[in-house]
Order: sequence, then structure tokens, then C-alpha cells
Amino acid sequence: MRVAPAVRAVVAAALAAGALSACAADEEVLQYGTDYGNHEPLGVVGYPSSDSLRITQKLIWRLSDGRTDELESLAADADADGVKEEVEKTAQNWIQTYRKGAGGKVTAEFYDEGSVRQLVVVYFHDTAQIKGFSVRLTGPTGEGGWRVDMREPDPKKVTVAPDWVPKTPGGLGSKTPL
Repeated sequence: MRVAPAVRAVVAAALAAGALSACAADEEVLQYGTDYGNHEPLGVVGYPSSDSLRITQKLIWRLSDGRTDELESLAADADADGVKEEVEKTAQNWIQTYRKGAGGKVTAEFYDEGSVRQLVVVYFHDTAQIKGFSVRLTGPTGEGGWRVDMREPDPKKVTVAPDWVPKTPGGLGSKTPL
């Protein structure tokens, strides 16, 4: 059976595109596995979604590694007007403040239901620091994936945890008191 050259070209392009997509997915899986193996396990309290857990793990790993650019890449709305500078400064502040703690034992407590947004409180055990932040789906229909709200350019506000947060994980049963 003879196949027209145009059909062969279309099939070859489709196969190449599929291979490239598979490579990108494989690379992400490999990177996640490497990150997971190179860092302390994250303790978890509450009920994260698989995606809210994954973005939180990446945040802790980037803090621990001191990777400002990679931490910035996790930010929600980083491309919006006037936000890029806030995200850059926030990433620098967070790394400076939490890098040491992120390299040790860390517990993340996930509050409330997490289908589109979740409040996370992270306990850095080695430094006795506590950090609260939210993770959420981005884009009008969630196509931007899960990202971290990172708009704390003022270094004085970086270390301020919500006043209702318990001193140890699990103190409120992973429900906000609001």
C-alpha cells in the first residue's frame, strides 16, 4: 500500500509532537523524583489535594535550595502588571528568612477544602518559625495550574503568621476558625 508523502509528513509530525510531550512529562517526573529524594520528607497535617501538596513541596524545596528564580516561577499572577517586582522581592525575603528552616524538618498543615484554593501553614521545626500562605488554581478556568500567592515585598511582614495559627500542627483540626 502506498502512502502519500503528505500523509507521511503529518504522521511524522504527530509522532514527534507526542514524543516531545512525553519527554517534557518524563523530565518533570524525573525532576520531582530527584527533588523528593534530595530533601527531608514533608510532614503533612490536614487534607491537601495532590496538587496543593505538590506545589507546597516545591515551595519548601526551592526555599531550602535558595533558588530565587525557581521560587518565583511558583508564584500566582507573576506576569500581571506591577506584580513581578513584588514577587521577586517576596522570593528573596522568603529565602533569606526561611532557607535554614526549610532544610530541616518541616510540617505543612492544609486548612479547609482544597479543590481550588487552600490555606497552608508551614512549621519549620529546626528554627521554630511558622509561615502561612495560600495556594490556588490560576487562570480563568484553572489552566494555569496551582501556584503560590507571593505578594509580601515588605520584609517585616514576611515573618508574621496569622494570629489564629496554633503553635503546633493540628491544634485546630485543620479548620480555620473564621
